Amino acid sequence: MARSSNASIYSPQLLALKYGSRPIKAWLRTLEILVALGTFALKLFVDERSGQIDQKKRRRAGELRSVFTRLGPTFVKIGQGLSTRPDICPPEYLEELSQLQDSLPTFPDEEAFSCIERELGLSIDSIYSSISPSPIAAASLGQVYKARLKYSGQVVAVKVQRPSIEEAIGLDFYLLRGLGFLINKYVDIISSDVVALIDEFARRVYQELNYVQEGQNARRFKKLYADKEDVLVPDIFWDYTSAKVLTMDWVDGVKLNEQEAIERQGLKLLDLVNTGIQCSLRQLLEYGYFHADPHPGNLLATPEGKLAFLDFGMMSETPEEARFAIIGHVVHMVNRDYEAMARDYYALDFLSPDVDVSPIVPALKNFFDDALNSTVSELNFKTIVDGLGAVLYQYPFNVPAYYALILRSLTVLEGLALYADPNFKVLAASYPYFAKRLLTDPNPYLRDALIELLFKDGRFRWNRLENLLVQGRKDRDFTAKDALQPVLKLLLGPNGEELRILVIKEAVYVSEAIVLGAAIDSYNSIPELMRTLVSNGNANGPLTLNGSDQESILELRDRVFRIWSLLQSSENFDPALLQPILQVLQDPEARNLGGRVVGGITQRLAARLLQQVLQS
Repeated sequence: MARSSNASIYSPQLLALKYGSRPIKAWLRTLEILVALGTFALKLFVDERSGQIDQKKRRRAGELRSVFTRLGPTFVKIGQGLSTRPDICPPEYLEELSQLQDSLPTFPDEEAFSCIERELGLSIDSIYSSISPSPIAAASLGQVYKARLKYSGQVVAVKVQRPSIEEAIGLDFYLLRGLGFLINKYVDIISSDVVALIDEFARRVYQELNYVQEGQNARRFKKLYADKEDVLVPDIFWDYTSAKVLTMDWVDGVKLNEQEAIERQGLKLLDLVNTGIQCSLRQLLEYGYFHADPHPGNLLATPEGKLAFLDFGMMSETPEEARFAIIGHVVHMVNRDYEAMARDYYALDFLSPDVDVSPIVPALKNFFDDALNSTVSELNFKTIVDGLGAVLYQYPFNVPAYYALILRSLTVLEGLALYADPNFKVLAASYPYFAKRLLTDPNPYLRDALIELLFKDGRFRWNRLENLLVQGRKDRDFTAKDALQPVLKLLLGPNGEELRILVIKEAVYVSEAIVLGAAIDSYNSIPELMRTLVSNGNANGPLTLNGSDQESILELRDRVFRIWSLLQSSENFDPALLQPILQVLQDPEARNLGGRVVGGITQRLAARLLQQVLQS
């Protein structure tokens, strides 16, 4: 920690004091940026007018990479973001911009080695038995060497910060902040606080400059998420780490955008992307601590098939209330409950509590009724972001800074998936996680969301439960035991009377379906001659049920049996898990519930019998 005491901290006030008194330097940098980007835009305009936009696409892509490289680290970060968006950039641009991830111009090795010795207070020879004479990779903020520690013989990666990096990014963020003020004041179409978004991004970039903080981020990330066998997080060597030098385990692997190299190792890119999505969902919605910069240079496929996370400089956190609100938002989207969706924006901190959401509901309905013509899982993330973006622009929304980083994280992963499969749907891959959380999480907010999903107009939607179990089983952490216990606690709790009434009614329907279904099956199993005698000529059998009634009863019975089979066949299912249920059922409230169910079944079957007698 003592070595990180000289690390820089982002302060808009200090930047304003520093560059506000140096207007010539600020204007020269502004001119440099405008000339570079303006020249490139003019070339594109000429290409389009002359009909050569496609023929010169490769050349222009290389020129854009060079422009971003010349403009420095801030614009390299922008290029890295674009390099993972095949839905925005043509393939030629993706290929060129991907080089910004770890193939940037290097700075002199003498400066790097001098920085190591100055920061660690030791000579190079006393630390390493060997070190690569030139960088293995060069990124926006530093470059990486491969070395072997002298004391242990372990192979490590040594990241060294670029010299004068703070000066370069400080001036850029000062200028960007000034642009943000102008946008907030004069551009009405953007309702978000652009300055706040720039400040959040700048704060994260400045955190990346403190390598001790990055090491602590890596340690926390490993503790939370590396418990899964398919996720790898390298260890940090604290004795050889400072604010500008970071030493960690060396990881052999292939970048996730190198599909052919991954497949040559016998691995599948989509499997690795799916691992990344599941890990990201845990980051965003379980613990709230997430990697905000997962570009392909920071995600490696190891020869063992693990997904390795690197570069923990840019991290962020999702507030607890927002985590549950995001899951609830998905439930409300599935239910097409647009009023509840609009209210979710309070919990997500998109709207202040004094804003009336009623005008927003029709806008959400117009977009999602059209988008949900198929199913939610068929939507891609970009479709939702674009659609919600159109709604956000029309109303007084304020997108919080953490949400912008979530968008960045998820769009990068979707972009990687689209490399391998243009038809990949992030929501389809995410749904098993949402299903598992809804079925197993005892949080009251999620329990209410599950009830909203399963009950409608006083009836239980067994098809929804079956679908949740089918999807939840795809998540490797799902167990039937976790799904059963929270539901029972909710049902038998002191505030569960409304739910108990619904459950009693549904239990009566299910019991009737099982009894009558057994009678129908028995009738259908006897010889045809005896069936005629028993039914007394009634085409529908001995029971006074029309064809549609019989069909619905059998459908309900079969669906309940399928759901029980899903529970039985789930991993770690053990009949012993029913023992706690039996213990719970011994409680007075549970015995009362059972008595009400039995009474309801008796009344229902008695009514059926009376109807049968009267019609006979």
